[in-house]
Formats: sequence, structure tokens, C-alpha cells
Amino acid sequence: MRKLLFKNLLRRSLTEPRPPTDDAMLAELAERLEASARRVLGRSLSIREVDAGSCNGCELEIHALNNVYYDLERFGLRFVASPRHADVLLVTGPVTKNMREALERTYNATPDPKWVVAVGDCAVDGGLFAGSYACVGGVSQVIPVDLHIRGCPPSPVALLQGLIALVESKQVAGAE
Repeated sequence: MRKLLFKNLLRRSLTEPRPPTDDAMLAELAERLEASARRVLGRSLSIREVDAGSCNGCELEIHALNNVYYDLERFGLRFVASPRHADVLLVTGPVTKNMREALERTYNATPDPKWVVAVGDCAVDGGLFAGSYACVGGVSQVIPVDLHIRGCPPSPVALLQGLIALVESKQVAGAE
């Protein structure tokens, strides 16, 4: 035991370094998203994450948006527990046969205007689960999707950029 203790004391930390994202760029992206959401909705954006059968890689990146580094709450963007309070549904994973009805109910419980974002390659077209006996397919096979964010998994910055693109596209559509 003593040998193991000394061995571990001399070892370097295995913690990964902080991502090389520019803090100013991240702050500018989040502020731009908040401003766009306020113009379109008149308030900040509420997000509900739905796991339709994924491996949890995309969820880890989505949850990173709430960590100390990204901290979307400081910009008024928030994740909500109920679809009844959500503006955006972030759906991850291929839709499994067992989750199809739950996803449809979640979509129906979300008030209008509502937007659906398919996050990750699996949510777009089934990814590596495509053709499985247990999967229906991508999210668009079950509910209408407004935006696809590719990646396995997509980074938190890609998620943020996708949300900005979604809200700004709805802003332009509303102005016409």
C-alpha cells in the first residue's frame, strides 16, 4: 500500500487541459444567442433535452453547456425539466422503438412556437445504429426537425452555434 501511495504522489495529474476556446468568442456567441431569443420570443430561451436512445456522448456535451466554463445560465439560457416550459427540444440518439411514443408525447406537450434540434449523427440518420431492429431511425422519422447538428458528438461550441443559427433563421422568417 505504501509503495502504491508514493507511486501515485510522484505521478502527474491525468486531468485533461481546459478546451482551447477563446473566452471572448464564447461570451460573444452566448450573448448573440440571448439577444436573438429575446427578439424572437420576447424572453430568454428554454431548452428541454430528450434522450431518444443514445450512447450518452451527445448528452455529455450538452451538459457541458451548464458547467463552469460555458455556463449558459449567465446569459439567461436555461434547461427546463418539463417540455411544457420549453421552446427548444434538443433530441439525441436514434429514436428507439420503445422511445417513439415518449418522444411524440414530449413534442405534443411542448407549446408553440417550438423548435426541434436533432443533435449528433445518430439523431440525424440513425448513425451507427441505423438499420438496427430496435431503432425507428433518425428524429425526423418521428417528429418534424428544424435543425440538424452533426457530429459524434458535436462540441458545446457547435451546439451553441447551431442554436444561434436556429433562432436567427426564425427571426428572419418572422420578419417576412
